Amino acid sequence: MGKNKREPVHESYEMASGPIAYNMTNDYMFRAILQKNEFVLRGLIGALLHLDQADIKSVEITNPIILGEQIENKQFVLDINITLNNNICLNLELQVINRTNWQDRSLIYLCRMFDRLQRGEDYAESGCAIHIGILDFTLFEEVPEFYACYKMLNVKNHHVFNEKFVLNVLDLKRIDLATEEDRRYEIDSWARMFKAGTWEELRMIAEKNKYMSEAAMAMYELNADEIIRQQCMAREEYNRYEKMMARKLAEANEQFAEANEQLAEARKDVEETTRQLEQERSNYEAEIARLQLLIEQQKN
Repeated sequence: MGKNKREPVHESYEMASGPIAYNMTNDYMFRAILQKNEFVLRGLIGALLHLDQADIKSVEITNPIILGEQIENKQFVLDINITLNNNICLNLELQVINRTNWQDRSLIYLCRMFDRLQRGEDYAESGCAIHIGILDFTLFEEVPEFYACYKMLNVKNHHVFNEKFVLNVLDLKRIDLATEEDRRYEIDSWARMFKAGTWEELRMIAEKNKYMSEAAMAMYELNADEIIRQQCMAREEYNRYEKMMARKLAEANEQFAEANEQLAEARKDVEETTRQLEQERSNYEAEIARLQLLIEQQKN
């Protein structure tokens, strides 16, 4: 008897059930799927940039990593740098922890991508730079938006200064705010796929989109790879630690703010007490002066 043949990935994926150990909100799984499968990468880019696949001539990841290799530095950034159609610099980054520095961080990334002219080249030859942050938190709680696009523009008439400098933000927490345009490009479905918690849910989301179906099968295959799972687990543990530290920092800041408020109130109380004492002393001094004058008058 020969050895049993390995079950095809697509068949075992179709039978998978229950919780997904590591979905695409794990930044290592995110990187592994998109680096390993250009077809999926093209599908996601097409959706996020509103491009037909015919418009995507070439896609090259310029900062590949060796998948499965241990990451010694836990703070290693798993963003993906891409050259699109040979002249567009695109950066995709997944961030699940709100470190409250995203605005500055993403802007610095974008500036670095844009500033890539070689000596002697004309400024007009600079290509487009696009940074897309996929966040599992809401960047601006006061003005939440599912998929936002930011450009340099005139604050009075909103005229765009330059189309080559673009910063997009996808909020995985606010799929409920997806617009008709977002749904037309199935960006809401991509977001749901990122967040899918079970294989049944994942298949339901991905079944009608060939790029998402390919991503889902890649996710299944990578979840079955013990080396990849170890790296996903390491990233999850690091993110869990970061969340704990962020929570403690937030609590400490809240306690500090509360202590400052109490100190400010105490200062007000001291100032009010001091004012009252000064007023009472002034009254006493005035009364003493009046009595002294009265005594003098009686003597005379």
